[in-house]
Amino acid sequence: MDIQTILDNVKIERLNAMQEAMCATFARNADDVVLLSPTGTGKTLAYLIPLALSLRAGVEGVQAVVLVPSRELALQIEQVFRSMGTGFAVMSCYGGRPAMDEHRAMRSLSPAVIVGTPGRMDDHLGKRNFDPSTVRTLVIDEFDKCLEFGFHDEMAEVIGRLPSLRRRVLLSATDAEEIPSFTGLGRAVKLDFLEPAAASPRLRVFRVSSPVKDKLETLFRLLCCLGGEQTLVFCNHRESVDRVGQYLRSMKMPCETFHGGMEQDVRERALYKFRNGSCPVFVSTDLAARGLDIPDIRHVVHYHLPPGEESFVHRNGRTARWEAEGNAYLILHPEEELPAYVKPEPDEFRFPSPLPAPPLPAFVTLYFGKGKKDKINKVDIVGFLSKKAGLKRDEIGRVDVKDHCAYAAVVRSKCKQTLKLVQNEKIKGIKVLIEPAK
Repeated sequence: MDIQTILDNVKIERLNAMQEAMCATFARNADDVVLLSPTGTGKTLAYLIPLALSLRAGVEGVQAVVLVPSRELALQIEQVFRSMGTGFAVMSCYGGRPAMDEHRAMRSLSPAVIVGTPGRMDDHLGKRNFDPSTVRTLVIDEFDKCLEFGFHDEMAEVIGRLPSLRRRVLLSATDAEEIPSFTGLGRAVKLDFLEPAAASPRLRVFRVSSPVKDKLETLFRLLCCLGGEQTLVFCNHRESVDRVGQYLRSMKMPCETFHGGMEQDVRERALYKFRNGSCPVFVSTDLAARGLDIPDIRHVVHYHLPPGEESFVHRNGRTARWEAEGNAYLILHPEEELPAYVKPEPDEFRFPSPLPAPPLPAFVTLYFGKGKKDKINKVDIVGFLSKKAGLKRDEIGRVDVKDHCAYAAVVRSKCKQTLKLVQNEKIKGIKVLIEPAK
């Protein structure tokens, strides 16, 4: 296995400068590494590639542990590692599902890499569900978030239970003022690819004035002006996310909500709809500000002012990624002042007259009641929709297949016809419930 083979498997032509520096540093010496790079620049591949190349074939036990702050990021990293086609097993561990199921998976998979949240990883190590003495590499992704107050005890327990660590790799889109001593970080190479404090030239920032303290109507009017392009709306509190989502739906604005208080399957379903273009508006806490792989976000809206500059940077990092352009909007009511860290002075957003109607997304998500455990994959679903519903390739969007269900995006104009044509049809001889995703 070499780098080019991995790049071919993940369908990327070449590494960027940051990824090349990371791979070279990892291979050149055994020092710890701290990598700082903006959101959306490919940090996951930057460390997974050299990590995979460092794994030893024929060695039993877990060789590397990756700690992350959220379930979604754990799942995303697991998926990326699998797509690399290394031949090494990987699995993710996180709260919200039975730890016993994960333990059984560990015994059957014998993973070389485990990706997990601090609490769940601490639980497995405390129960000796895998042998920690074989772990040589520890990666802490989004380390500034993982090391925030509240994670310290769990992080310290996890790291203290890994006695054979030879290398630590820390990654983030923002630097931390101080790295706690319990990380055990030794002599480290620091790779700093962060841009200067000034905003990216590809990002335009606008000030949106709300005439009253309650910004709901102003937000709705703004979203009507964005033409159905992928938009991420940030709120500071879970209750606010729910309130904003409820209001937008009452105004016939398609949207999904996302925060840590929601059930995992509901959060995953919301992500599917946003990623596949069947929902243009995604309302979230800062949980969506980092880690999640959500491509093609055009607009970021700060419904509430960010808690600080770091949050502002991470939120805006969801758009204007790679070479793309994007816009950020700060909605301010009369009693709010623009934070000092927002420089230069944003342009004032002007509402057009008349106001456009709420946009309808181009795609609709269909739910399939069978998945991987039923031997159904993406190719099966695409072929089924093409053959039974007569859909062309460009009329089928993203397809996501889970263990026991699947989701597929189809063009809105063909949704009703599709549901009618596939009624009572079977996929690979299996009767499957197919309906609009709730």
